[in-house]
Amino acid sequence: MSLNSLLASFLYFGRRCAKSTTTVRCYASVAVNPANKDGTKPKTGIVMLNMGGPSHTNQVHEYLLRIMTDRDMIQLPVQSKLGPWIAKRRTPEVQKKYSEIGGGSPILQWTNKQGELLCKKLDKISPETSPHKYYVAFRYADPLTERALESIRNDGVQRIVLFSQYPQYSCSTSGSSFNAIYNYYKSRDLPNDMKWSIIDRWATHPLLVKTFVERIKEELAQFPSEKRDDVIILFSAHSLPMKVVHRGDSYPSEVGATVALVMKELNYCNPYSLVWQSKVGPTEWLGPFTDEALKDYVKQGKKNFILVPIAFVNEHIETLHELDIEYCQELGEKIGVEKIRRAAAPNDHPIFIDALTDIVASHLKSKQLVNPKFLTRCPHCVNSSCDASKKWYAKICNN
Repeated sequence: MSLNSLLASFLYFGRRCAKSTTTVRCYASVAVNPANKDGTKPKTGIVMLNMGGPSHTNQVHEYLLRIMTDRDMIQLPVQSKLGPWIAKRRTPEVQKKYSEIGGGSPILQWTNKQGELLCKKLDKISPETSPHKYYVAFRYADPLTERALESIRNDGVQRIVLFSQYPQYSCSTSGSSFNAIYNYYKSRDLPNDMKWSIIDRWATHPLLVKTFVERIKEELAQFPSEKRDDVIILFSAHSLPMKVVHRGDSYPSEVGATVALVMKELNYCNPYSLVWQSKVGPTEWLGPFTDEALKDYVKQGKKNFILVPIAFVNEHIETLHELDIEYCQELGEKIGVEKIRRAAAPNDHPIFIDALTDIVASHLKSKQLVNPKFLTRCPHCVNSSCDASKKWYAKICNN
């Protein structure tokens, strides 16, 4: 297989989509992990784990390099050489995509906003664990996980909650972030007298479901009343290679659980389907794929659609470019869609902030510091460090 074929086979990276029109945004860097305004020492730290994204186009190469050399995210032959080669080769193309959405990813902006609102609410409803401080811990872009952990040590926080911002768990995403924390502490001492706990998944939380319901209702209202009931709701989530699915990754079933609850809350008001985006290369990936589903539904005579990013909690390259530009705009026009809209990600929707608050507040009151499911490996796990990582978390969360 040629180097170009390997590139196509193994690399996946999202693209952006807009609601019928393209809005160019400029995303400035946002102050990260700000000190408490009154100077008080934080008692509880909330570590918000996510993949992250480059805030500026000049950060794209480093971002891709981190992805291409992370074996939790992607496995490549001769990864130490092929990974950097792919990152360098892909940089101009990916920079162009970020330029088309305003020059960088807004994921840091949204995560900071969510963290601020979350901690403000927690301080009010959980005074016994306050003051609360959020720490952004991105896997592949600044602020990196290591920076967040350094800040936590310096702040002398008493209680740390590792809070995955992926509602549905996957070893390739959530798992990579948790493994990064384990790897950081393999050569360092843990901070003294700190209590650790984990929120690893929350795909079925009622307020998360309600947030998606409200986002869908907002878009349904934009269709003529005589056509509204026939609009097909396509829940789109990032796909996985089938080899990941076959080893027992729980992500597909957890995404499906979210979709089922959303449609139940909507009283099954419209036809719907769960589809998968961002597949690249000839290897087998989980389908049906979002773009192919749109094409085939149009062939069946369907003309009106809403795309729902069901596995993302904030806007980023895969909503703003892949869904908005490539599917809603370019593909929609090409295949003759009558009307296609995209539901916004949860972002700072008040119900979503209530969801985050309830998840953390309930967790802080719970006696369960770590979910037994999190400590259980996939049936056919092939990650040599996964066992050690999970044993480490079982130890630190039960001290």
